[in-house]
Amino acid sequence: MASKRVKQTRYLWLALLGVFALIAASCGDDDSDGSAEAPAEESSDDGNDEPADDEPADDEPADDEPAEDEPAEPVQIAYLSASSANTWLAASRTAMEEVAAANGIEIVEFDAQFDAALQQQQFQDAIASGQYGGIILVSLVGAGSIPDVEAALDAGLEVVVLNQVVGDDLSSVEPQVDGMAAAVFEPPLTRGERLGELTVEACAGLDPCNVVYFYGIRGIPLDEAVRAGWDSVVAGTGVTVVAEAEGQYLGPDVALTAMQDVLVTTDDIDIVVGADQSMQGVELALDGEGGVGDIRILGFGGSSFALEAIADGRWWGGIYGAPYTEGELAMQAMVDALAGTDIGGVDPSDSVPNRGLMTPDTIGEFTAQWDG
Repeated sequence: MASKRVKQTRYLWLALLGVFALIAASCGDDDSDGSAEAPAEESSDDGNDEPADDEPADDEPADDEPAEDEPAEPVQIAYLSASSANTWLAASRTAMEEVAAANGIEIVEFDAQFDAALQQQQFQDAIASGQYGGIILVSLVGAGSIPDVEAALDAGLEVVVLNQVVGDDLSSVEPQVDGMAAAVFEPPLTRGERLGELTVEACAGLDPCNVVYFYGIRGIPLDEAVRAGWDSVVAGTGVTVVAEAEGQYLGPDVALTAMQDVLVTTDDIDIVVGADQSMQGVELALDGEGGVGDIRILGFGGSSFALEAIADGRWWGGIYGAPYTEGELAMQAMVDALAGTDIGGVDPSDSVPNRGLMTPDTIGEFTAQWDG
């Protein structure tokens, strides 16, 4: 691909510049006969050996020469976030900042505010600017980001995908664009399957088991894939979806109103399922109607709020997530990519306890990485 040729050319020039610098340095210290002799310095008439006002002292760099210990300019990385207000991605950003600071990288964040058209424009602007060494992308359109990813690669930028699939295979974490350096996330289809397993477990003894299903944002690839994975597991088990709603991943307020609307139209509810932020709003809505009662809440995300609620018995269970680890792995993958090594696909959920399924019996095995 053109991007690989650009990257190879860039690395070759960097290597040649390094060789030229070494040659220049060695020539400056060489006292052999083949070295050119510097002209003798003239002393001032009064015998003062100090340099003239317009000449630098031996131990001071000239105005147009950097000091030997002057730090190099940081490499800038464009971070195309789905939403800067999202608390999950905020945890990822914290980890990215720590890795970036330790490796001479500066993050420039673009906030798409969950607006796909805005993100596409930001992506193209970042490429056109020519100021970035790479892009970390949290895509809002999945496979729809492929043309812009390819354009970034053709421009010589490294690309790491974080949290979202860019491609058509929603079950795999492997990069689906040739030349992409890395992809870091739990495949959303896998997350949905795990949530389905937990739902079936929570529905034990209930037939039918009436479920209210909360999307984060209906229609985006992540949510559609989570729902597809969930459907594949609960099908034929007695689970019946009696209502659907949307929480938008921005805290409890939207879900609170949505659940209040559901309670007006739906009487018989056994379980409510959705992202942690939404389930906070659901709990508030149920409290306003006299308490959770026999309704079981299942979240996904593994926030500190969720872990506490499960430990207290207010929520029946949840699916663990590791946004800090995701951000850490994504930025380290970018560091490696800038050094010439592509990492490929990395699923942070592979290393979590109990496959990420949290219940009161297993909650002590988990430590939250974000507040919720």
